[in-house]
Amino acid sequence: MGLHGMSFSLIETLAIAAGGILSGKGLVRIFPLLRELCLPEPVLGGLLLCVLFSLSEMFGAQPLQFDLTLQTPLMIAFFLSIGWMASWKNLRAGGSDVIRFFLLCGLILVSQNLIGMAMAKALGQNPLVGALAGSVSLAGGPGTALAFAPAFEKAGVTGAGPIGTAAALAGIILGGVLGSPLAARLIARFHLRSGPAAHAKPVHAEESPIAAAGHPTMDATHLMNHLKFFFLVMALGAVVGQWIQARGITLPVYIGAMIVAALLRNWHDLGKGGADKIKLSHEWIEELGSIALSYFLVTATMTLQLKQLAGLATVLVAILVVQAIWIWFLGSWLVFRFFGKNYDAAVIGAGFAGFMLGTTANAMANLNAITKRYGPAPRAYLVVPLVGACGTDFVNAAVITALLAMFR
Repeated sequence: MGLHGMSFSLIETLAIAAGGILSGKGLVRIFPLLRELCLPEPVLGGLLLCVLFSLSEMFGAQPLQFDLTLQTPLMIAFFLSIGWMASWKNLRAGGSDVIRFFLLCGLILVSQNLIGMAMAKALGQNPLVGALAGSVSLAGGPGTALAFAPAFEKAGVTGAGPIGTAAALAGIILGGVLGSPLAARLIARFHLRSGPAAHAKPVHAEESPIAAAGHPTMDATHLMNHLKFFFLVMALGAVVGQWIQARGITLPVYIGAMIVAALLRNWHDLGKGGADKIKLSHEWIEELGSIALSYFLVTATMTLQLKQLAGLATVLVAILVVQAIWIWFLGSWLVFRFFGKNYDAAVIGAGFAGFMLGTTANAMANLNAITKRYGPAPRAYLVVPLVGACGTDFVNAAVITALLAMFR
């Protein structure tokens, strides 16, 4: 039997997804530019498969059918790990800079959606298309775009998955291309230098009992403990989600687990009520969440219908160009002045452009590129990861949910 109209079981689907992840790794290894832009390997591999499947359909083949039963649980597992990163103790240890940057980015999230929706409406499209090319895909990244795609489809946006993914990938490229030059321009223009304070020992967030537990040796017992933690939090999250929905509030399916994980993390940080006896590794939870995200991204990306993008290409390009100019302006003017017009402020601006257009990986790559050339920036390395890695995700989810509620 040929590939025409074939259906793949769950195991076969996961095997194809694994092949996609390996293909993405190969593309990054072959083309250094992809690595420099911090393009996600699962998305690259998923897009490669997506293009191959789409080409087969163009030549008369029937669409392939995949068993995507695990797609939603994988998405929930990833956002659970994001919720686990929301440690109030670490945010507080970062001082007022972290809180101020968090609030500033929250406001800018809203502005991204206002710009996108206004432009989409002016161009004769559903305003929610502009939201998909706003904070959903830019500050949120491909994971958030694909996670919210079903909700946007229900709200009337046909092809929300391909639209969000295309915008997210364009944002990742823009975040990688624009971030470092933004900081370099400010450093050259204002003759900024990495001062003596920057060469001092970097300030780190306060270590929690989880971090103190270290990264235990990989063995069956530790792995089983962390898997049980994931399953338990996902189950509790489902209960919380049902309780919220019963009160007429519509939220993404992963929000319940995200909330439960955040509450447990902060209870664990307190080390009271027996919390200190629970041995969990922050690194392991992050790693398991990363694995879940990889499989979620590749399965979601390889099943996209690219032909649904054809009629919106011009609209998306126009919106994304304006969004890039807006973030560049905010990073080089507002964020730079907000943090004191010094060297660290310029580096923070580069990180800001990285995660507000792309992902935290973009932000950290921008920071690494600048500090490697001009010197250390410990303040930037404290502020940017804490806000970019988890803080904006919570605000973004709330903002997107509110927008969807307005258009129900």
